[in-house]
Amino acid sequence: MKIDWAALGSVFGVSLAVTVALVALFTLGVAGLSRRERAAARGGSAGLALTAAYTCFAACAAAVAYGIHLITA
Repeated sequence: MKIDWAALGSVFGVSLAVTVALVALFTLGVAGLSRRERAAARGGSAGLALTAAYTCFAACAAAVAYGIHLITA
């Protein structure tokens, strides 16, 4: 059995980068929801923060769905 170390390293690097990107995107979504709640407590409106949060969550869901599609196809 021969291991292709270059391919293994490539898969590791890509999976690490995608994982960090998804965690950062989800964190931005949570921060957007937090900003909306903070604005509501002060009596203001944060429609842009809410829209950005939902967009981040939708992008995370799309990335996960694409990954599942790649695995099952």
